Amino acid sequence: MILTVTLNTALDLTYAVPALVPRSSHRVTEVTERPGGKGVNVARVLSALGHDTVVTGFAGGATGAVVRRLLGALPHGPADALVTVGGNTRRTLAVADRSTGDTTQLNEPGPHIGADEWAAFLRTYGELLPGAEAVALCGSLPPGIHVGAYAELVRLARSAGVPVLLDTDGEPLRRGIAARPDLVKPNADELARLTGAREPLRATRDARRRGAHSVVASLGADGLLAVTPEGIWRAAPPSAVRGNPTGAGDSAVAGLLSALAEGLGWQDRLARAVALSTATVLAPAAGEFDRAAYEELLPRVTVEQHASAA
Repeated sequence: MILTVTLNTALDLTYAVPALVPRSSHRVTEVTERPGGKGVNVARVLSALGHDTVVTGFAGGATGAVVRRLLGALPHGPADALVTVGGNTRRTLAVADRSTGDTTQLNEPGPHIGADEWAAFLRTYGELLPGAEAVALCGSLPPGIHVGAYAELVRLARSAGVPVLLDTDGEPLRRGIAARPDLVKPNADELARLTGAREPLRATRDARRRGAHSVVASLGADGLLAVTPEGIWRAAPPSAVRGNPTGAGDSAVAGLLSALAEGLGWQDRLARAVALSTATVLAPAAGEFDRAAYEELLPRVTVEQHASAA
């Protein structure tokens, strides 16, 4: 079983409009709603790849009930181990501009989590860890959760002997990486905020020196850069694509985790992650990927290894 943690779950709403024009009224041509939050998106992709997956985190209020209903309705979807809270789960709104292929994202902050609710989550997390092959800690922290929460969860996973991937931003990333997760997957902006460096290789090396066993950086259309004990790797799709990038990074996490659980090496991990993230850009909503595109892209991803991670 692969465990994904989404402390700030969401109801993902996607509105499609013919063209997004500031300061004007729009007629929405298509609406989709999905259970969301980064770890939920990761779990949905893992389930689609055939992995036994469990989702934990928080869900509450009317929006949380919708999230759980949609999660339960997914065919062969991840199992629901979300912890009920008193506040209302947040919504995220993506507005897809059909004329340009661009997407504008609006994210609510999430419900306030009390000390008793955090304690209930820790009990659930501790019960799930012994059955996990790997765990992904994903996304933002809702109000009320202490900034060192991910560091705490990394240490608990490491104590249980479970490989742990961390995908977050800001101070939670800075604290979490110092707890020595097995893998960290920031994007270029998150890397720059963490290290102060904009050059990808310098920033990725710096991030690894801060405590992570391996760092895989998402570089958008340029693919992935990985600094690992086995060396430096670069992986890129055969060509750039246009579409909705929401969830592409989550699909990359799913690719890395699924390949890790299957015992595959870095070349296969990175190729799968790039193919999945690219196929997600071609899908209509986060947490989904275009399977035909994924299967066509996978053998065409370019993966190059460099000799040293020093």
